[in-house]
Amino acid sequence: MTDRAARQAEVIRALQQVLPPHALLWRGEDTVPYECDGLTAYREQPLVVVLPETEAQVSGVLKACHALGVPVVARGAGTGLSGGAMPHKLGVTLSLAKFNKILKVDAYARTAVVQCGVRNLAISEAAAPYGLYYAPDPSSQIACTIGGNVAENSGGVHCLKYGLTVHNVLKVRGFTVEGEAVEFGADALDAAGLDLLAVMVGSEGMLAVAIEVTVRLVPKPQLARCIMASFDDVRKAGDAVAAIIAAGIIPAGLEMMDKPMTAAVEDFVRAGYDLDAAAILLCESDGTPEEVAEEIEHMQAVLQGCGATRMEVSENEAQRLKFWSGRKNAFPASGRISPDYMCMDSTIPRKRLADILLAIAEMEKKYGLRCCNVFHAGDGNLHPLILFDANDPDEMHRCELFGADILETSVRMGGTVSGEHGVGVEKLGSMCVQFTPAENAQMMALKAAFDPTGILNPGKVIPTLQRCAEGGKMHVKKGLLPFPELPRF
Repeated sequence: MTDRAARQAEVIRALQQVLPPHALLWRGEDTVPYECDGLTAYREQPLVVVLPETEAQVSGVLKACHALGVPVVARGAGTGLSGGAMPHKLGVTLSLAKFNKILKVDAYARTAVVQCGVRNLAISEAAAPYGLYYAPDPSSQIACTIGGNVAENSGGVHCLKYGLTVHNVLKVRGFTVEGEAVEFGADALDAAGLDLLAVMVGSEGMLAVAIEVTVRLVPKPQLARCIMASFDDVRKAGDAVAAIIAAGIIPAGLEMMDKPMTAAVEDFVRAGYDLDAAAILLCESDGTPEEVAEEIEHMQAVLQGCGATRMEVSENEAQRLKFWSGRKNAFPASGRISPDYMCMDSTIPRKRLADILLAIAEMEKKYGLRCCNVFHAGDGNLHPLILFDANDPDEMHRCELFGADILETSVRMGGTVSGEHGVGVEKLGSMCVQFTPAENAQMMALKAAFDPTGILNPGKVIPTLQRCAEGGKMHVKKGLLPFPELPRF
């Protein structure tokens, strides 16, 4: 018996004490579906997959793994794009898919209490009869779960006005690595002590396992209208974004797509986009009819002054949704024109939007790969989609270098390596570009305060001190692989 087989047998025996047989998977054909998340370039089969159905079972799994020193990777719907849910080859994947109940919708408090496996969109569907909805709306909201949203601090096209997950969550209840119950935040507007809720949101499963989340709900606006504005130059479009914010306008949504992305989505959903435009902006206003009319007029004036070549304002809800359908389907549209794509997630100051787009255009020539750009322009969160063929090792390598170059360039322009997709394994090397070894050590110390044995989602998000010491060698300028050596398909 191999060491892996012996370890697997030991773990299975321990978990059989706390789980029914149907909630425990370990045969190869059963664990293959869990080998990766939305970042399919890197894969690993877990030692064991567990699918608990009760909180007592979750606690029991964590206690058993803690006693054995076995790594645990919590998993939701697997829609993440940074490899945050990629399994540990000697660890347990803790699937929380069965925690999918909406426990309470309180129309008076404007809150909902939901289990971690509830889909993002399902919250809004449950709140709709009360005239309420949950504001953060990732493009994957039809499938992604609230537990994953908490782990990654997800956003969406309306995050500029309504905030990210961290701004819309009141409380998270779950379990520590030792299997003990823990609660972050409170039902009240504030909680005593340190703001550990903000630490938990975006922690990528490294600090605790979330089981139940209390979210804020907001009233559905009386009216929403969207401007689709075309520009013949990406710099004009980028300047228009900064000009809108500078004018004191906070749109409900402010998104940007370049010409290659516009062509890809128009061929997919027929949203009516201008295929001659170098860039398109989608600018949405919501509120009362009077507020919307005034804001739309104001935004049109700003866009016109910035050189918009064409503007169209949605006349009804069906047309507004049609405008947004292209943006919401940017990722599947890219999948239609390329065997594979890698979606990056850096952020930059709004005033540098045109600069980063022009830099990415030069990188396309440098690495010999195409890139379609779509992003939350209002808060500078980029989503460049690098198109490649994963079956070609050289293309895969160039794609990695291309992605790292985008991240490093974003940091050099005053931004960060991640906005809402998380670090996972994808950006692990690039963390050394943004943070010093001392800063990474402080983040690791925070993890150690919650997880002293380091078994919750290990080897991700925070580079080791050794990797940081070698950080200079991972820069694109040196021409070396910026990512850790990871299993690939």
